[in-house]
Amino acid sequence: MTNIVFLRPDTSDASTRTARLIRAFASERRVRGDVFWLKENAELLGVLASTGCVLNPDALEPLAEFHADCREMLRDFPQYYRFFLSICLDLEDLGLPMTQGIALCEDVARAGLKDAELSDLQRAEARRLLRRRGIGQEVGDGALGARLRDFIARSATFAVPNRKAAYELTHIVYYLSDYGRCDPKLSSEAQLSLQFTGLLAFLDQDMDLLAEVCAALRFAGAHPNPLWEISVTACNRGHQIQADLNAPLQDDAHEWLVTGWAAHIAGGPLHAQHIPEGGLRFYSLPKVQGALRPLAECLSDMGAHRSADWGHMRPHVLSYLGPDSHAILLEAERSGPHFEQFFEGFARARG
Repeated sequence: MTNIVFLRPDTSDASTRTARLIRAFASERRVRGDVFWLKENAELLGVLASTGCVLNPDALEPLAEFHADCREMLRDFPQYYRFFLSICLDLEDLGLPMTQGIALCEDVARAGLKDAELSDLQRAEARRLLRRRGIGQEVGDGALGARLRDFIARSATFAVPNRKAAYELTHIVYYLSDYGRCDPKLSSEAQLSLQFTGLLAFLDQDMDLLAEVCAALRFAGAHPNPLWEISVTACNRGHQIQADLNAPLQDDAHEWLVTGWAAHIAGGPLHAQHIPEGGLRFYSLPKVQGALRPLAECLSDMGAHRSADWGHMRPHVLSYLGPDSHAILLEAERSGPHFEQFFEGFARARG
């Protein structure tokens, strides 16, 4: 039977709601141990741990067996070592006994698993995880750290739509800052990269990505534009949470989780959203038509007549857009001092 729960205050306390979430992710959404199960549980526990949550061990009981068995699972599935490390270390930081984490990190280091990574981003994540138990180099050390900083400092990369690059940018900031636990010492160019990515996300009304940008800016010691954080918070509060084991799992769980996380980091009041018992499904409100695609279409239609000068292009663009896209573009323009510089790169005009 489907239990559709509309937005209303939950009479249970925060610890009870969190315990329901953990139980649902641990045993009521996916099959324990498959890669999607690992990803979802790592994300949920990462959010809880990064916000300084400390839980009663009873709330973590659904994952206690996984914690006890993680070293054996690493032996059988070494390709998932980053998930195993993340879940194990977060469980211990959240309240389970510190009986597995150090040994698991030592197993990973001894096997040289991070050396099998081709991606600098994944190597950075591995470094960050191992450093949580004092093993190996800091994320920003050496040649790897230099490559990461060079990547995020190339602001032109982030003035055009590229979701892969955008998420890599935000996660590099997470790893360099240890999720807000230390100053990542971002250059002004890297800060501008985050601003450009936030503008793209806002123009597209992509609240998942915008939430990640807002969190990264906070971790870098910057204050995101209030309009961005208001939009992210409103998106989170607009989600419906259903308990329905038979509904498809292609839902909006990640968007719900990351927008709530960003709202919490921003210091907003906790939203006492009702968390039902059972196999949870998360659904956002219908998506608003953004301005990113119409803006790109306008520039494409103009062809060689386009210009990188926003002041010159502004009347042409605004007359092209429909009412909703027009309003979003004006909000983006007013959301900070970087729009004209962003548009120079986004326009990709010749000469």
